[in-house]
Amino acid sequence: MSRQNYVFTSESVSEGHPDKVCDRISDAVLDAFLAEDPLARVAAETFATTNRVVIGGEVGLTDQAKLTEYMGRIDQIARDCIRDIGYEQDKFHWNTCEVTNLLHEQSAHIAQGVTGEQGDEGAGDQGIMFGYATSETADLMPAPIQYAHAILRRLSEVRKSGAEPTLGPDAKSQLSVQYEDGKPVGVTSIVLSTQHLDPNMTSGDVRAVVEPYIRETLPDGWITGETEWHVNPTGKFVIGGPDGDAGLTGRKIIVDTYGGAAPHGGGAFSGKDPTKVDRSAAYAARYLAKNVVAAGLAERCTIQLSYAIGVARPLSIYADLHDTGEVEPDAVEAAVALSMDLTPRGIREHLGLNRPIYQRTAAYGHFGRAPEADGGFSWERTDLAEALKKAV
Repeated sequence: MSRQNYVFTSESVSEGHPDKVCDRISDAVLDAFLAEDPLARVAAETFATTNRVVIGGEVGLTDQAKLTEYMGRIDQIARDCIRDIGYEQDKFHWNTCEVTNLLHEQSAHIAQGVTGEQGDEGAGDQGIMFGYATSETADLMPAPIQYAHAILRRLSEVRKSGAEPTLGPDAKSQLSVQYEDGKPVGVTSIVLSTQHLDPNMTSGDVRAVVEPYIRETLPDGWITGETEWHVNPTGKFVIGGPDGDAGLTGRKIIVDTYGGAAPHGGGAFSGKDPTKVDRSAAYAARYLAKNVVAAGLAERCTIQLSYAIGVARPLSIYADLHDTGEVEPDAVEAAVALSMDLTPRGIREHLGLNRPIYQRTAAYGHFGRAPEADGGFSWERTDLAEALKKAV
């Protein structure tokens, strides 16, 4: 039997964190290619450090002759991302940093694994992908990661609106959440480190700025007199972003998913087009797990999918209902297989993934977000719940 009383901790990082700057640029590059060619294949990686951004990887287009034309836009795409995030530091400024573009044509050997002889699309790589959902929050996400994200999103809002001009783009949050009878009931500790632009601010000064926003974000009663606070515990935090620490695409995979509350297959998301099952099948697994919980079939659900490069159908489908199921896990596995085509093409078509909808996913989590009118976060819909119930 799973534990019912415990403390669980998750962390989040802001859009100005060095790794998230890189995720944002990689996904912006992906969106730019998909906007021109919905069938574009992209694997873009970004590295950032003091006054420098390097973008590498591969691109495959329906009309490969257009690649040179599109390449001329990459420099400005990177600068626009950095400007929107808010970096205008002496040693990391959107207008003065050096941007190096090393993107190149997709490998023919990788391409042949995705497109078979009959035109059937195989998975872009081998791997395992996990999706998870839990009824403990309205968004069917684990509470620690969902509220850690929410705090940083709120601080980003007030920074960008001008309400809190002393805050900088780089920040991290961490919440330790108390569970009783398997439900989140409070916060035992709050850790918040945020860049500040006024070098004379103390940790106490920073806490005075951020505490009201943290309190308004967390549920009533979660913060008590026993809650420990650690705000900028190392002291000043003026030098932030890639000038303070190098960044790289794909280094925040636990922040991007479930905060450690569920398994992870190891593949990063940002910069990858949806033929890469690292991304699309992880989205599908979340979609399925969320719909299982939304259908009332379980209070918690983990779905695992596995693929082989060049093979369209998943090799396995596994469901874990964590002793909360109203049905047997094998019934859920069968229902999942009946209710959705889990080939790479089937996932893309069902969720509408061949669209420029990825830049917005680069910070504050890929899951637990509201579906958007243009197809963004389509994997957060619960429109499969009735089909799953009928299949069971």
